[in-house]
Amino acid sequence: MASASSTYQRRYDVFLSFKGEDTRNNFTAHLYQALCQKGINTFIDDHKLERGQVISPELFAAVENSLFSVVVLSQNYASSRWCLDELVKIVECMKSRGQRVLPIFYNVDPSDVRRQSGIFGEPLAKHDQESLENMGRVQSWKDALTQVANLSGLSTGDIENMVGLDARIQEVEMRLCLESNDILMLGIWGMGGIGKTTLAKAVYNKIRSQFEMCSFFENIGEDLAKKGLIRLQQKFLSQLLEEPNLNMKVLTSIKERLCSKKVLAVLDNVNDPLILKSLVGNQDWFGRGSRIIVTTRDKRLLASHGVINIYEARGFSDEEAFDFLRHYSLKHELSINDFMELSSEVLDYAQGLPLALEVLGSFLFSMTREEWRNQLNKLKCTPNLKIQEVLAISYDGLDDKEKNIFLDIACFFEWEDKDYVIEILDGCGFFSLNGIRALLDKSLITIYSNKLMMHDLIQEMGREIVRRQSLQEPGERSRLWFHEDIYDALKRNTASEKIEGIFLNLSHLEETLDFTAQAFSRMSKLRLLKVYNSEDTSRNFKDTSNKEKCRVNFSKDFKLCYDCLSCLYLHGYSVKSLPSDFNPKKLVELSMPYSHIQQLWKGIKVLEKLKFIDLSHSKYLIETPDFFGVTNLRRLVLEGCVSLRKVHSSLGDLKNFSFLNLKNCKMLKSLPSSTCDLKSLETLILSDEIALTVLPSSFYFLRNLKVLSFSGCKGPPSTFWVLPRRISNPIGPILQPLSGLCSLVELNLSDCNLTDESNLSSLGSLSSLRILYLGGNGFVTLPSTISLLSNLWLLVLENCKRLQELPVLPSNLIELDAQNCTSLKDFSSELLKSPLPNWDLQKRKLKNYHAYGNFPALNAFIPGSRIPDCIGYQCSGSEVKAELPPNWFNSNFLAFVLCFVSFPLFDCIRFEAHTSFHCTSSDNSPSFDISTRDLMYITTKLESDHLCLFGVPLSMIIHCSQITHIEVSFELMSWDGDPIEIKRCGFGLVYKNNEDENHSNL
Repeated sequence: MASASSTYQRRYDVFLSFKGEDTRNNFTAHLYQALCQKGINTFIDDHKLERGQVISPELFAAVENSLFSVVVLSQNYASSRWCLDELVKIVECMKSRGQRVLPIFYNVDPSDVRRQSGIFGEPLAKHDQESLENMGRVQSWKDALTQVANLSGLSTGDIENMVGLDARIQEVEMRLCLESNDILMLGIWGMGGIGKTTLAKAVYNKIRSQFEMCSFFENIGEDLAKKGLIRLQQKFLSQLLEEPNLNMKVLTSIKERLCSKKVLAVLDNVNDPLILKSLVGNQDWFGRGSRIIVTTRDKRLLASHGVINIYEARGFSDEEAFDFLRHYSLKHELSINDFMELSSEVLDYAQGLPLALEVLGSFLFSMTREEWRNQLNKLKCTPNLKIQEVLAISYDGLDDKEKNIFLDIACFFEWEDKDYVIEILDGCGFFSLNGIRALLDKSLITIYSNKLMMHDLIQEMGREIVRRQSLQEPGERSRLWFHEDIYDALKRNTASEKIEGIFLNLSHLEETLDFTAQAFSRMSKLRLLKVYNSEDTSRNFKDTSNKEKCRVNFSKDFKLCYDCLSCLYLHGYSVKSLPSDFNPKKLVELSMPYSHIQQLWKGIKVLEKLKFIDLSHSKYLIETPDFFGVTNLRRLVLEGCVSLRKVHSSLGDLKNFSFLNLKNCKMLKSLPSSTCDLKSLETLILSDEIALTVLPSSFYFLRNLKVLSFSGCKGPPSTFWVLPRRISNPIGPILQPLSGLCSLVELNLSDCNLTDESNLSSLGSLSSLRILYLGGNGFVTLPSTISLLSNLWLLVLENCKRLQELPVLPSNLIELDAQNCTSLKDFSSELLKSPLPNWDLQKRKLKNYHAYGNFPALNAFIPGSRIPDCIGYQCSGSEVKAELPPNWFNSNFLAFVLCFVSFPLFDCIRFEAHTSFHCTSSDNSPSFDISTRDLMYITTKLESDHLCLFGVPLSMIIHCSQITHIEVSFELMSWDGDPIEIKRCGFGLVYKNNEDENHSNL
């Protein structure tokens, strides 16, 4: 047929046949636009009204001269004689010219089209009556409809389900290894509504012809609950053996019936390990080449059955979700502006969850503008029940402690550090390590950079569970997080014994709220109380914002029931000390930033579970408490305690203590000698105007210390962390020998008045150092021992304005920030020669590093207005294009180096660099982009032109050998989104052994 069609002249790739009033302004319009965007030459009749009863010769010619015809069969298609004549011509061309025809059943049943029944029967009956003199014409219409309806086509439902499916099917097929004769089990795992069943069904339909016996057992968990295990086995075997009358009285041996058969079985929505044990117990139950696919929300269930081949189902990308919604919009008359606005709202709400997109798309797009706006506002406070019911199935399968952990995370701890949350919830007796594992396995939470995260709709589901504990009375719920509910419960004294947690964000309060003993008197089960300002709760404790304003008034007699309390966080606590009977045995965290505390407690308090104390910016605090009874304390934050004069000597007795922040403690002149006994200390911050004049002599032998900061310590030459000068008029401080700090990975000596005589060579002994901050100092050169820091990947020298030259840099250096080093001579060419040969090693060692760019490679920011000559392709402005020479790619190629020159910036601004790296291959394969974001953040003014260099290593580039053209464009944006001009840009090719590639400049 194809060969026959090729003899005819082609004017169009596709001819569109459709009923104008049904689909011209929705489905067909979008289809036509999509085809044209793909470069497919498509004919569409632009006349909105049929001008007569006879089809025009021009349309006949268009049909004849098209390779494909796409017929959109809509509800009123058969009422149009014009459309039916067109269809007869299409069928004629299909038979005589080999034209390919694709029917799309748009909101119609294919069987109605095939049989001319239902909505397709009535108009044809009418045609029969009106055309008694020409019965042959009506019969030809019926024959054409029947023949087209018998072709393989698409329904609008099929189109919706196809979005994003092909790539996922391919991924699953790869895991199934269909070419192998081994017996294989595959788990498809993911949260409710993510599309596991849809994917499994699509894979099943595609590959089932390769197997002797097939079964797709849908919602198998429901069958087990309703019918029991025997009926479950019976149904499974009945499907596989194609024996509908199979009747089983007892459990049978599936192995005996199926061990010689090549079986494809999909067990959908498995929620009980008994299902797997009884239906697919062992691989030897089935014949060679068999494949068993299990869809489930519970990863533990797969692991318990030994299924290690697991595909994690994922939601839609933004583009896929948009396409999915567009199919719903095609069914309704919706302006493009309304569609874009509605889609944006729905995409934001659904966050890629197919279930949510399907539920919302099915009814929102049929509403008027006013109705869907109202419905979207309703969703912000009242979740959609259909979505919630599906998601809640995973919650229902948790035990009581796991449910408590889930609700705590949903209400209080999303985006919090996982280890911190485990500590807090362990204090509540929840065995949270295993509980969090259970939530992960059921896809109720995820972990990213050790932060607990959950889909917004799952969080909404959890919070709705709590809200429904008492719809009218917030004080009768277990958890309160919404400021209006908290205000209501405390203001009216309706808070009950059911309350277990309160998290109050002060930034949302508009009126002052009184915290009184009476308001909290009935909360006997209170585990978690947090009064916080949303910007000062960073878990790293390294820096806190200057947030002193507090809209909570703590009465002098304020006290709580401490029996269950695990977390107490009171921002701006206005009382001078804690109550004398303060003795919470389960307390894990005690945080009171910006408090009026003068002395936390007197004497000894036995608080064995207390691990975190944060009293930052408590400007009236004079001394720390006795830590004798706080034996498990790990973190102490005293930053900004400007009146602090004494740290209790018992601090040195804490065996697990790891973090101490004394930044800006202006009155603290010494630390107890016992500080050197802190063998577990990992982080010590002694920055900004600290008054310490001496440290214990053994301080520099804290062998587990990993992070040390003296940033901003601009004291006299005898400052505590240096050795006094023995000459008159000393210029600056001298570093102590640092070799004893053998575990140190980060050292901050910024703005410390360091000079060339400060014994900087001692830095070379820090063999573990990865990050070194030396900005704002007065040295002219850096010692050659810097090159000995083989693990260093970040070196910050900003505002070292006397610095003139650099030594050979460490071989694994990744980041160099030398902004405003205005005396520094141009060394960009030397910079490119040093770190590059080790990029492959860096990638292996730093695979999780993403500090500035999206890849681990050289990233340097230095003064300069000239791009090095070795950057072979250069151009003025922000874009450079080039054709690469033949055979440019060889085994010595390492990376592309990209660079640009920025103008001086006289305002203190923050800006980002965005780079799009566009390559065009020689074999006409699709081009691709490598985009980098957030290359740098500049918070100080740039006093001169600056050069930014960064690398794109070979590992980031696909089909590298086929690339013939490259386009690189740069975009600098201020913090406010304003564009920043680029003076010049370029890119170069870097090879091993400094291979010389003389590419001419553009």
